[in-house]
Amino acid sequence: YRALGELLDEGDTPGRLFYLATLPSLYGEICQQLQAAGVVNANSSVVLEKPLGHDLASCREINEQVARVFAENATFRIDHYLGKETVQNLLAVRFGNPLFQPMWNNTFVSNVQITVAEDIGVEGRGDYYAKTGALRDMVQNHLLQVLSIVAMEPPASLKPADIRDEKMKVLRCLEPITAANVKERTVRGRYDAGAVNGQAVVGFLEEAGYQDAESTETFVAIKASINNWRWAGVPFYLRTGKRLSRRYSEIVIEYRRQPFSLFANDPNELTNKLVIHLQPEESISLHTLNKKPGLTNKLRLQPVELHLTDDSQPKSDSYDAYERLLLDAIHGDQTLFMRRDEVETAWHWIDSIIAAWEESGTAIKKYNSGTMGPNASTALVAVDGRAWYE
Repeated sequence: YRALGELLDEGDTPGRLFYLATLPSLYGEICQQLQAAGVVNANSSVVLEKPLGHDLASCREINEQVARVFAENATFRIDHYLGKETVQNLLAVRFGNPLFQPMWNNTFVSNVQITVAEDIGVEGRGDYYAKTGALRDMVQNHLLQVLSIVAMEPPASLKPADIRDEKMKVLRCLEPITAANVKERTVRGRYDAGAVNGQAVVGFLEEAGYQDAESTETFVAIKASINNWRWAGVPFYLRTGKRLSRRYSEIVIEYRRQPFSLFANDPNELTNKLVIHLQPEESISLHTLNKKPGLTNKLRLQPVELHLTDDSQPKSDSYDAYERLLLDAIHGDQTLFMRRDEVETAWHWIDSIIAAWEESGTAIKKYNSGTMGPNASTALVAVDGRAWYE
């Protein structure tokens, strides 16, 4: 640490940004050692990689340790999903377009789906993943952060504090999942052997190399509810998993069906959707309904996809998610970073699910690699008369 300090002293830039991507349990010790070596000055700040802890208690402990060295306005808790251009564009789509804003509520929206699918396995991270699982690794940060942006109220301004205040309100309104309803509201899965992209792959237990990993889920689906006036009665379906059929992340806003259909279609076909694609390509599309061409005495509708992405913008003008976030951290802009109370509130909700799993003995369902998860995931939404958007 002293050698680092001597190296930094050779430069003429007073600002110092420390980026920590080690085990989270080491964050506090590293910050204290940086301070003890005189490396931290009044213009220093720190970036903390996720996951921040293993549960609420460990998260609070890490936050306390870091806070002894770095003030909250100098602490940047990073989630690279928030650096994606399309996630940021959600604010523009929602609050910059009178077309969408009046219909962004339970009067018009039937359900919201957030999917983060990976086709890879644990990829040498078996030791870490065996102790973590999909709920802690993905839902606690990526999916809940995306959910909070989708569901937040209009902020007073685009200042970081105002945006994060509204995200925080959403997290506080998440309905707790308890042992009484956890089996109806969640699905746990673990991948077995199968084939992904034409390649044979082994199951999680063999890949991880830990028999005690039998209690670790590699897939989770959740039916979440937000108890406020805007979203009461609208399910938010979340799912994420490894060794699925393909790699993609997207948000689907499905609007309600017409109360009565004049057309010859199955009524279940007649819904509008706003689909926000996060990866592998970032784009936004609006699914509308037009007349199906042809000579027939029955007027039928067919879906038409309207792409809302500006393809005229050169790719060179866009930043990688990490590039954007690190530039923001250098400039001291905390808009796209997580505040301490956000992270701790998210952990509180996640801890309640884990406790409910343990109390109820919720089983882990097996699924073949190369599929979209266990059959129970399909049933989770089917019981509400819905289906995952594929």
